[in-house]
Amino acid sequence: MNRETPFRSGYVAIVGRPNVGKSTLMNHLLGQKISITSRKPQTTRHRILGIKTTEENQVVYVDTPGVHLNAKKAMNRYMNRAATTSLEDVDLILFLVEADSWTEEDENLLKRLKEAKAPVFLIVNKVDRVKEKESLLPMLQELSQKMAFASVLPLSALKGSNIEQLEREVYQRLPESDMIFPEDYVTDRSSRFLAAEIIREKLMRGLGKELPYATAVEIESFKEEEGMLHIHGLIWVERDSQKRIVIGKGGEKLKEVGKQARLDMQRLFDSKVFLQLWVKVKEGWSDNERILNSLGYKDEL
Repeated sequence: MNRETPFRSGYVAIVGRPNVGKSTLMNHLLGQKISITSRKPQTTRHRILGIKTTEENQVVYVDTPGVHLNAKKAMNRYMNRAATTSLEDVDLILFLVEADSWTEEDENLLKRLKEAKAPVFLIVNKVDRVKEKESLLPMLQELSQKMAFASVLPLSALKGSNIEQLEREVYQRLPESDMIFPEDYVTDRSSRFLAAEIIREKLMRGLGKELPYATAVEIESFKEEEGMLHIHGLIWVERDSQKRIVIGKGGEKLKEVGKQARLDMQRLFDSKVFLQLWVKVKEGWSDNERILNSLGYKDEL
């Protein structure tokens, strides 16, 4: 194909502390849901690629777990590694912070970003929550002094405001290059992985404050039969008391998780889905490196 302008492609890491809206932003940029979201911090546990291809460019967005302090458990250490290694070998970094909220975790990540080779955009998210709009400009000016950012952009990932401006600036930073992935790819993750993540999202949204962090999801079977996907998912918890909570009275909680997950899967896979869920106890799984590896929490090169 002859092009008047050269084709551009590259990797763009989306980083920030937990719960600043990284996954919401990536889903909005892609125009479809690839990363799961919830109001709870640390919803994203893995590094996930979201790929957007147009006539002129291909952007490979890298959604990362939130970087947090005091990573005591093996799971938390894994998430920190997944996030910080994503800063290597990318062409641009989007550093998300919350409007009107700068924390110790933001400061900690900023120190690492100052050592990064790629240019850094400061993305000030959730500006729709700022009631006193006249305070926005001084706040942006103050934040912009913290580092020589390549750009400072206020936006609302949830509302979709200023997303187009962000995309324009991202495209300008991409190197001239051929496509990295085939043009019909939207993620590097398998359907099994996406199915497990959808189930975990429903657990994150439907359970209490602490319990979601004690759960993991494993897809035991994923096959197509007679035009329908048959998916068997296993939900791991750490104690018998947690198992009872996930199942709920008369199995109602587990049924609702399964129903909501199945509806999302049907939209994502464009197919009818038969979903079966079981809950099992695996004591201490979140602080055991061997068990984490068996559940797919492996460091990626």
